[in-house]
Amino acid sequence: MKKNRFFSFILMIGMLFSAVAPAAQALDTPAVSAQAVVVLDASTGEILYEKNADERRSPASLTKIMTGLLAVEALDRGEVSMDETVTAGLDCQTGLDQYSSNASIVAGEQMSFRDYFYCAMVVSANEACNVLGSRIAGSIGGFVDRMNQRAEELGCANTHFSDPNGLSNDNHYSSARDMSVMLLEAMRHEAFVEAFTAKEYQVPATNANDARELKNSNALIAKDSIYSQYGNYLYEPALGGKTGYTRQAGYCLASVAEKNGLRLLTVVMGCPGPLAETSAEPENFKDTIALYQWAFDNFAYQQVLSTADILAKIPVKLADDDGTASLHCTVDVTLLLPNDVPPDSRELEIRLYEDRLTAPIAAGTTLGQAVIHINGKSYGPVDLVTVSEVKMARAEFIREQVDIFFARREVRAVIVVLALILVLYFALVLRYRMLRIRHLREKRRAEQRRRAAMEQRRQTTVHEPTLRFTAMPQGEQDADAIDLAQFFDDEKK
Repeated sequence: MKKNRFFSFILMIGMLFSAVAPAAQALDTPAVSAQAVVVLDASTGEILYEKNADERRSPASLTKIMTGLLAVEALDRGEVSMDETVTAGLDCQTGLDQYSSNASIVAGEQMSFRDYFYCAMVVSANEACNVLGSRIAGSIGGFVDRMNQRAEELGCANTHFSDPNGLSNDNHYSSARDMSVMLLEAMRHEAFVEAFTAKEYQVPATNANDARELKNSNALIAKDSIYSQYGNYLYEPALGGKTGYTRQAGYCLASVAEKNGLRLLTVVMGCPGPLAETSAEPENFKDTIALYQWAFDNFAYQQVLSTADILAKIPVKLADDDGTASLHCTVDVTLLLPNDVPPDSRELEIRLYEDRLTAPIAAGTTLGQAVIHINGKSYGPVDLVTVSEVKMARAEFIREQVDIFFARREVRAVIVVLALILVLYFALVLRYRMLRIRHLREKRRAEQRRRAAMEQRRQTTVHEPTLRFTAMPQGEQDADAIDLAQFFDDEKK
């Protein structure tokens, strides 16, 4: 059951948190004998405690983590299969001595690829690693080249391999941090997890050996481990691990444990032990248990962001309603924090992709990111998206378009020309009206002068005299009448 739960491990959906500040060292950590230590959250990769994490040290059989990773990656690519039969070559004993851990594999022995893989991972069989390397890469040297290339791809800057098993001392090194990176990558593969968590394994009889029963060397999960003679190191939360020892490397252990929903990964290197004649018992198991207990007692997951939280309201140009866009994160954010850190102590840093936003904006549009700061550590970033659609205010849009239209240089030039034409037109109209008024005024004055002249003429005209007639004799009347008529004729002329 633990094995199945372990494989269900996935990275936190939607985000990988990386601490940019030092690990949480403020808590009282246990005194351990290990020369190099890393304790991290296996769900996020966040380091909870470290000691000489980047120091280059001999990794001993922790090297087999990389060997196992390349083996399962070759399986995933279809280059090998678990059930294919592999014959151990003459080079299977390369670099081994009589004291190195083995599974009694001899040259010419035929086993399945699965059997060699479990021999390497469960009992740390060095000759099995040579066989795997030759099968995957064609030669041990070619396989070592792949190991170094893969370490570089994973960003393991303090790692260099010289063999597939960890027996070399010259130019063969790694660090606690690099080993944790390799183990996290290997745990993404089901085949690796199954071997990593196996307490024992049965190797069927072969053409060279009888059936063999393998007991895991990891005393945290196997009561019959070769290290059980020194004490009981069974640790119930432990899921799996890989041991390692050489005199130069000291006692090493890379392991994973889970308790109360919290999954941790711990790497210890350079621990004292009986074979090194520095301790009566292997300290790698005791140190690992102490580190796990410290972490489980002092850390817990806390939800610091919820999708229901409105994290920011951003002004949006031309937006309807309140003129803003409401932003939230797309996933609930849960962080592994010290128990004494309240979740409301967070500080949120909002980073927008654009300085000015303009409606319309569809619901679910990613507009920026948020970075969470807690106790001097930074987590994130987390994508921020719009909660709902931001509609455009049509009146504002029309007003803006009008402003944009009239702000154009050519439009302003046309307006100036039209304004000049209108000014000229009104000037001409005004002049016409002024001239017309003047003309009418002069006309009225001329008419007045004409009428005045006529009136004056009427007033100065000579009136004909009034004539009176008296009775005269007829003869005289005729003579006078002739003379008067002659007078008027002369006057008219």
